[in-house]
Amino acid sequence: MAEQFCTISDDVELCYETFGDPSDPALLLVMGLATQMVGWHEDFCAQLAARGFLTIRFDNRDIGRSKAQNYPVPTLKQLLMRDKRAAHYTLEHMADDGFALLDHLDIERAHVAGVSMGGMIAQTMAARRPERVLSLASMLSNTGALWSGQPSPRLYPVLLKAPPRERDGYIDHAAWVFSKIGTPGFPGEDLREMAARSYDRGLNPAGSMRQLAAIIASGDRTPLLRTITAPTVVIHGTADKLVPVSGGKATAKAIPGARLVLIEGMGHDLPRSAWPRMLDAIEENAARVGEGVAGWR
Repeated sequence: MAEQFCTISDDVELCYETFGDPSDPALLLVMGLATQMVGWHEDFCAQLAARGFLTIRFDNRDIGRSKAQNYPVPTLKQLLMRDKRAAHYTLEHMADDGFALLDHLDIERAHVAGVSMGGMIAQTMAARRPERVLSLASMLSNTGALWSGQPSPRLYPVLLKAPPRERDGYIDHAAWVFSKIGTPGFPGEDLREMAARSYDRGLNPAGSMRQLAAIIASGDRTPLLRTITAPTVVIHGTADKLVPVSGGKATAKAIPGARLVLIEGMGHDLPRSAWPRMLDAIEENAARVGEGVAGWR
């Protein structure tokens, strides 16, 4: 289905797209920091739809074709000092955006999968509104604790380097960043395609900074994760340098009954070679909900 828009409030409008049969159980995909919904590749979404999910991807607030927020941009000093006052919205607000999108689509309950910051948002959705989240897949994410799942300071120069403004330079920059944090040896064709599509859809560097401030303001979510009751799978790559595997292990430890799926050699990306493991894990976890319940809408 073509991209559509959902108006949540005067300040928030989300761009979204669906794949599959509207009568199938819904699966909401939540993308990570500074990454548009095209980070969920169309082929990945199509394969989820083929497995029996109405698959929904969307641009988080402040990114892509979703509405930019009219708030001051956090300074680099505020972000490095983890100053919570720099945030004008939090992961909870972004979780509420997800529920508002489901309301717009007339979906009462959904499976939810999120990657990186999207995993944090998905966790927050499952904890705050358990009656609406059928199952949770937390991917390449963490608990927000400072002692696990945090990037090496050596990556900061890579992450903080501003990309070029022109299209080819932007695409080259994105490929360079993922060469530092992504799966070693993974061909970059999909990454370059994603970067090109993101550039063409529209960039919002200020939004990325505000999203990072939202993560910082939300702090350590470990106590919140302990309240999650939805069947949960935690998926993580053993070669993830941006969110080290300790983040995935801590997440699985915090969520009661969570299953941990480690993908050997995978970095902080969604390489095609790992899709079968990811898709199987998401589908198998959703099946834990129980026959009949998973189809409620």
